[in-house]
Amino acid sequence: QLHIVESGGGLVQPGGSLRLSCAASGFTLSNYAIGWFRQAPGKEREKISWFSCSGDSTNYADSVKGRFTISKDNAKKTVYLQMNSLKPEDTAVYYCAAKRAIAGLCPTAYTDWGQGTQVTVSS
Repeated sequence: QLHIVESGGGLVQPGGSLRLSCAASGFTLSNYAIGWFRQAPGKEREKISWFSCSGDSTNYADSVKGRFTISKDNAKKTVYLQMNSLKPEDTAVYYCAAKRAIAGLCPTAYTDWGQGTQVTVSS
């Protein structure tokens, strides 16, 4: 079974930083493409950062580009999201998700999701 757990959220002041972790188990991380999403109250879920299916490039939504950095440690089966220069509008529940990406397979939909971790940016 696939299992994903996010952690690292909390309360931070505007301009501060947090690093979120996405711990994966039950599969080989390199065979999956991982993405980070967030959802604020009353808003639709937003895809903010993700690895390509090949695993050799990263992508960012305009809303976080230049401030957030996605990375991974295959040995630890963990994906990270370093968040710098945080703004109040970054307040949301952040989710990590996975989709299978191997042998040329690159589906659109993410199939495995974590429970989410709350990030609150406030003074």
